[in-house]
Amino acid sequence: MKSKAASSPRKSLRARFVSSIYATHNNSRQVGLALGQCLSVLSSGSRGLVVGAGSTKLHPALINLDIACGETIDVCASAEHLPFPDEVFDLVLSQEVLEHVRDPFQAMCEMKRVLKKGGILYCQVPFIIGYHPGPTDFWRFTKEGVQELIQRAGLTCQELKVAVGPGTGFYRIFVEFLAVIAARLWRKLYIPVKGTCALFFYPLKWLDPILAGGPQCDRISGGYLAIARR
Repeated sequence: MKSKAASSPRKSLRARFVSSIYATHNNSRQVGLALGQCLSVLSSGSRGLVVGAGSTKLHPALINLDIACGETIDVCASAEHLPFPDEVFDLVLSQEVLEHVRDPFQAMCEMKRVLKKGGILYCQVPFIIGYHPGPTDFWRFTKEGVQELIQRAGLTCQELKVAVGPGTGFYRIFVEFLAVIAARLWRKLYIPVKGTCALFFYPLKWLDPILAGGPQCDRISGGYLAIARR
């Protein structure tokens, strides 16, 4: 039996590889600018909420909520049933979370409910990406889908744009495709082939700035971000 001490560094190394090479959607320039804009509203006395925080810690004034407990998590709860009273937060953030929620419309309504009047919601969702349970994986969102989520919740959309472009969209599917082929030959090849291809084809992501503003970029963009106000 492998000890926890032996497996933990391996998991940590894999997590770092995934976040720095394969799944870099939270590190794109568009995401950084939009998040910076939203976080700037957190002045002294302000409070914010991160729904589906994972291992992130974006700002001292943010409460981290996730369905799974962890070192960086302040509250364990579902996005569909937020354990807070109405209108308590100046800012609510959700990054790559709603695809994992059984009812994203309910989750969006809950995020709107806990926002103060005039408060800001930042929502980031994937479009072209492979199946990635965490612990489940239900949805993908087109540009119109994001608009529908926001409008049904009764929020006013201030900005909606590509978070990661067609280069990243193609990269994620192509790497997954090659790994799936390898796994068909031998199941244990999936992870090493995926890791190797993720590193080798990383430059495909560099096409995002060129393609993101094109007339057909919405066909295979990796995902979208939206800023809305209550």
